[in-house]
Amino acid sequence: MNVEEPWSDLAVIRWSQVLFNSFRHWLGRELIERTGGAEQQAKSLYHAPFVVVSHGMEADPILNYGNKIALDVWDLDWERFTRTPSRLTAEPVNQAERARMLARAQEKGFIDDYKGVRITGRGKRFLVQQAIIWNVVGSEGEQLGQAATFSKWTFL
Repeated sequence: MNVEEPWSDLAVIRWSQVLFNSFRHWLGRELIERTGGAEQQAKSLYHAPFVVVSHGMEADPILNYGNKIALDVWDLDWERFTRTPSRLTAEPVNQAERARMLARAQEKGFIDDYKGVRITGRGKRFLVQQAIIWNVVGSEGEQLGQAATFSKWTFL
């Protein structure tokens, strides 16, 4: 994988399409304007001016996607980010609230009103506002994970 351009990896290109399709499925609109082919769309998502992250369905879900701005906000590189259990994006004191939020999104398919405190890879806290959390689903409707996007955050 090209660590400078992780969006160019075939698996990431495919996952980007799943993220796009799932977002449209739940919210009835596009996450970004989808122009060009799948590779161009993956590049556009990676360089979008807002955070996009996702995790899989493991017992302790692992982050499997973070666009450039997400990597910058969490102060992690692609390799470290995509090996991080997603629960570690919240401090222990905030993990129960995070679990409730994910369960609410799981039940409804998506939520578009999330606000909560997260923590960077170096321990700096930040407040996320107006986040959208959605279930990532495959072409047959099978659950593949969850994703989030937000453009408002404030370091505390």
